Amino acid sequence: MKRIDSIKRLIILQLSSIGLILQTGVYAYYWFTAYYPFLHMHRRLNFYRWGHVLMFFLYFVLLFFFSSTYGGLKIGYLKPVEVYFSQLFSLAAVNVFSYLQLSAMANWLADARPIAKTMLIQIVLSGIWVYICNLFYHKAFPPRELLFIHGERPIDDIVSKFNSRKDKYAITGFINISEGMEAVKKKTAEGYGAVVLWDIPTVDRNELLKYCYSRSMRVYMMPKISDVLVKGSDQLHLFDTPILLTREYAMKIEQRVVKRLIDIVCALILLILASPFMLLTALAIKLYDGGPVFYKQIRCTRDSKEFYILKFRSMRVDAEKDGVARLAAKNDSRITPVGKFIRAVRIDELPQLINILKGDMSFIGPRPERPEIIAQYMEEMPEFALRMKVKAGLAGYAQVYGKYNTTPYDKLKLDLTYIENYSVWLDLKLMLLTLKILFKPESTEGVDGSQTTAKK
Repeated sequence: MKRIDSIKRLIILQLSSIGLILQTGVYAYYWFTAYYPFLHMHRRLNFYRWGHVLMFFLYFVLLFFFSSTYGGLKIGYLKPVEVYFSQLFSLAAVNVFSYLQLSAMANWLADARPIAKTMLIQIVLSGIWVYICNLFYHKAFPPRELLFIHGERPIDDIVSKFNSRKDKYAITGFINISEGMEAVKKKTAEGYGAVVLWDIPTVDRNELLKYCYSRSMRVYMMPKISDVLVKGSDQLHLFDTPILLTREYAMKIEQRVVKRLIDIVCALILLILASPFMLLTALAIKLYDGGPVFYKQIRCTRDSKEFYILKFRSMRVDAEKDGVARLAAKNDSRITPVGKFIRAVRIDELPQLINILKGDMSFIGPRPERPEIIAQYMEEMPEFALRMKVKAGLAGYAQVYGKYNTTPYDKLKLDLTYIENYSVWLDLKLMLLTLKILFKPESTEGVDGSQTTAKK
């Protein structure tokens, strides 16, 4: 198994390198045929061999950085459509940067047509590359056969998630932990490629982890909240035995200063850039039904402090006339046509830039919830209070790696992952990834009927 995994990694590395080199080659063609002749003739810029190499190397590095960040190189790991979408987003980011770089070299806005042609060719090339890579990957590496080991908690939801990736996973066996550890181990030894551990007692899980590890078997395990907390612990070497330290969370003063500066600068820039869209949105909402443009609602931020969050109104004025707090459901009749559009493209969230400037929120952090909904969640999940150790955010870990209709329990684990692994770099990475999810419609899906109130 180890040899197969090593071969798989080597093949993915080679395919990724080929894709990056081809895309850089397209840029190099337009550099030599359009931009460099112009810079040489009109700006008297002379590039020798290593000057050209440096330009292409910079483009290659930027493309690698954005592709790695957005997942454009995760062949076989992500769905082909997601890999292609990530590739397009990476190419757009790099080509915009390169265009600005070329404009700076020309001391004026450069002709955009060559970079546009570059992008169009790269879009086609990327589609072909993703198709060929995906075809080759799944021909060479069939789905991994999984044994699903579970307890008494319902398994339909998690099984459907694995089944949605039948190109990568194939659950071919099931066994309940109640059948006994010997029966489970015997089943595990039947030649499965990996096992899935789903909601089984900790003592049994620990024994199975060691058993599978000793036999070089992969284990897919859904962590509990305590696992997430341990994952963010510090490793100490005070004595001759490893010690894990889980401390009370407190952001360092320098981290708080840098985070606040990033919030202020980014919020001001985005307010300036988004002001035309915000004006048009306000006009559309007002003209549709004559109601208020903004929607103010009490939310909770760090230490359960309450504040009024600002959003463009996307629902009818009487959406909660019964006084009951509820999340937006799929095909919610309370959402207006204008609201449906601005929710899909996330324009309804733009007024929260004002909340960020006021200090109520940060750019990155757990999404602020209503006090009533928090109270409902905490009836079943007292740990929900742990996510309020940091300031609420416009976007967060749960929004990037989850969806609007991800269960509250899973959102909590994602938010705690962010809190326990916080760094300024993680904030910057999540900001970049947030741009990508703005274009993913499933990230704004409403919850189903079972989640419109707080349930685990």
